[in-house]
Amino acid sequence: MLERTLAAEGYDVTAAPGGGEALAAIERSVPDLLVLDVGLPDLDGFAVCRRIRGKGLALPVLMLTARVTVPDRVAGLDAGADDYLVKPFAPEELLARVRALLRRGEEPPELLTFGDLVFDVQARQARRGSEDVSLSAREADLLELLLRNPRRVVSRELALERVWGSSAAANPNVVDRYVSYLRRKLGEPELIRTARGVGFLLDR
Repeated sequence: MLERTLAAEGYDVTAAPGGGEALAAIERSVPDLLVLDVGLPDLDGFAVCRRIRGKGLALPVLMLTARVTVPDRVAGLDAGADDYLVKPFAPEELLARVRALLRRGEEPPELLTFGDLVFDVQARQARRGSEDVSLSAREADLLELLLRNPRRVVSRELALERVWGSSAAANPNVVDRYVSYLRRKLGEPELIRTARGVGFLLDR
């Protein structure tokens, strides 16, 4: 059903019946977008997403699941999913979310800088000095938000709205976790300061 729906909109679709087959297909050719069901045989969607992010791939991931509890949704986001759609859903909603995720890759080239930190908005890639920094899609979105507001406090509420949108599961703790991931990957924890009780900011 998903194949037919997406193909009817003009997308070139490659389907995989399980998690292992999905990873193998991505090794052969990285897609522009991954629609990933949680309930897959062999490797579930969470494991597939974690492996993709572990390889440094920043392709958008739309996760599909029948699990509706907040911990399940948070688990999907923590695994590296960009959006989360609960079954049953209308095909129109699926297509709208696919279009929204794909639009992220159509922005004109733009570089955001802060000291020796450089972020390529279109490629979703970061670099510190001569070293590449491997980021998940969520980490890249959060870093972009901080870089667009240098030395200004970005509240947890704003980060949830801009980075996680309607899939944020109303859990501000996810922002703190991703800030922690960024601090570790950037190699300078003091670069992202905490504004106690409010949010975070890039500063030196």
